Amino acid sequence: MRVNELIKAALAEDLGAGDVTNLYLDLGALLGRAFMVAKAKGVLAGVEIARQVFQAVDEDLKVTIYRKDGDVVAPKDEIMRIEGKASNILMGERVALNFLQRMSGIATLTHAMSQALKGTNTKLLDTRKTTPLLRHLEKYAVRVGGGYNHRFGLFDMVMLKENHIRAAGDITAAVQRIKAHNTTYKVEVEVTNMQELDEAVAAGVDRVMLDNMGLNSIRAAVKKHGDKVELEISGGVTPKNIAKYASTGVHYISSGAITHSYQSLDISLLFEE
Repeated sequence: MRVNELIKAALAEDLGAGDVTNLYLDLGALLGRAFMVAKAKGVLAGVEIARQVFQAVDEDLKVTIYRKDGDVVAPKDEIMRIEGKASNILMGERVALNFLQRMSGIATLTHAMSQALKGTNTKLLDTRKTTPLLRHLEKYAVRVGGGYNHRFGLFDMVMLKENHIRAAGDITAAVQRIKAHNTTYKVEVEVTNMQELDEAVAAGVDRVMLDNMGLNSIRAAVKKHGDKVELEISGGVTPKNIAKYASTGVHYISSGAITHSYQSLDISLLFEE
């Protein structure tokens, strides 16, 4: 779904048949000036989306942006100013904040985890564990925070997980079925132990995901196969332990948490008195 269509759908969901509070408050053509202000430290993502929300409500609203995506904000930092009909600013307020707060929450968590990887050759990846229909925005927020995108969907990479392997019989059989099509797609296989890793490497895959393996096993995997195949780890990774996982020498660390367990960045919209 395109961003403008997404914004229209979000506004329609919120406004329904109309904003009854505004209707009965009878603000009419009263003009106002409001400011979006950060209430916590974090990394911004979605500033332009928020602007588009206000101007989808009323193209005559004047939006002045003070902070851009990727900027680190602290409490009381002003992000943008919105001027125009007060009733129309109020109609766009919640939808604009919903996009900005959530995207900034993802960027903030991603930034914290990617910063812990500085000095290593390990890259932080996201996953497909995203909000339905918001994946392109959430994966954009990951990039703003310093992370990298794994496959976008089922269509841009071959990923053989546990259930695929069970359905095919074993790792070798699954890889052979894929390679029989002479595909140019990268092939990744999920494994849970060294025996499965050996089998995947022998089958000629491009990348292996070490799923929920301990640090000692990961180090052994890197030592044995790190120069033959890309190695990715997943499962149990947090901002507190990600540096330890990176110290093993793996090429990638993927985290579903950065798009499903983040905390929205606290941001408010306040009218000038």
